[in-house]
Amino acid sequence: MTARLDFTSEAFFRDPPKAIAALRMSGPLVATRFPLVGNVWITTTHDATAQVLKDGATFTLRKEDGDVASLRWWMPSFVRTIANNMLTMDEPDHTRLRSIVDEAFRRRAIVAMEPRIRAIADGLADELFAEGRPADLVQRYARILPLAVISELLGLPLADRPKFIAWGNAMSSLTNVVSFFRLLWAFRKMRAYLEQQLQAARVQGGEGLIAELVQVEREGAQITPDEMVSMVFLLLAAGSETTTHLISGSAYELLRNPGLRDWLEQDWSRAGLAVEEFLRFVSPVQFSKPRYVRRDVEVEGVRLRKGDRVMVMLAAANMDPAMHDRPESLDLERKPNRHLSFRTGIHFCLGHQLARIEAACALEALFVRWPKLGLAVDPSQIHWRKRPGIRMIAKLPVTAAVHGTFTAAAPAMADRSPVRAE
Repeated sequence: MTARLDFTSEAFFRDPPKAIAALRMSGPLVATRFPLVGNVWITTTHDATAQVLKDGATFTLRKEDGDVASLRWWMPSFVRTIANNMLTMDEPDHTRLRSIVDEAFRRRAIVAMEPRIRAIADGLADELFAEGRPADLVQRYARILPLAVISELLGLPLADRPKFIAWGNAMSSLTNVVSFFRLLWAFRKMRAYLEQQLQAARVQGGEGLIAELVQVEREGAQITPDEMVSMVFLLLAAGSETTTHLISGSAYELLRNPGLRDWLEQDWSRAGLAVEEFLRFVSPVQFSKPRYVRRDVEVEGVRLRKGDRVMVMLAAANMDPAMHDRPESLDLERKPNRHLSFRTGIHFCLGHQLARIEAACALEALFVRWPKLGLAVDPSQIHWRKRPGIRMIAKLPVTAAVHGTFTAAAPAMADRSPVRAE
């Protein structure tokens, strides 16, 4: 059965549980057409998603000729170079590159960065309304925090932060083929910039993850210059973009659900538990990259043929009622929480620790600094960018005024839990 669902529509992003439940009725895997990708199967259940992610021999990110499964024939060679990173690698190349960055990360203790991340979040929260009210929480806070953290982690100059913000905005605007070609200038500038930073680290040394990667390279790691550029590009982009939308999406849910916010503000040690549920419910990364089916195989009773392509729908796995009780509800006390937002298998997210710490620090700093923070518009006026595969709020206007703020009206239920929103 071929599904006809617009994965970039306002209706889809505003109420993913409803759209996903309807899609799942067509089966655990559904044939559809995805923007920029083309014809592809998508998974709609937790088990189907996990099977595809874990079976790296059957479902590969590269075709038999070595081309990346997600790339189309019309995409420029420059894009192919950028795409040549560990997220698009199968074994043994994935382990080769992953071990290099793992070694660099080990030399940079992520957990030890929490006080610094909290300090950055506190500073940005203080400056939220420096340019007036209302403020766009996406641009003034959620985008800047992850970029500040990853650029500091990489050892990039603070003065270059405006460049990263401009590039991040350009990547967020990707919605179709036309915007893809508009994005190419940003990719070119990013590549040239990162090549310069890598060369400077090779000559002068320095502090940060780029210097650590260069040192691992110098110690004999098997990595080409293009792979090094692609790796730093991946760390900068993936280390900021998805966390931006986790923070803004989580803040939005708290702003429109006062009961959830009150519960969290009573004890901020609960933030880690809440972040796990935001990862599940907000699901900023909705889909994985396309995978190539290497042999005829059956997944949850659906027969796939060699040469087919399949994308796992992480958001659907996170909303599977077979795995989560009342998955359509945002329950900040949910235990256990078996979300797949960081995927599973060999491509389990390298930056999962960093994203969790950033989200928890961001929410606490924001609401402690501005206890009367509220939406400056009705929730119906909040919109999502038409970017396929990622759920991202376009703008999130907020104000700290006592009056004139908005929350979502929740239906009255005598047994409603303060930590659950319908």
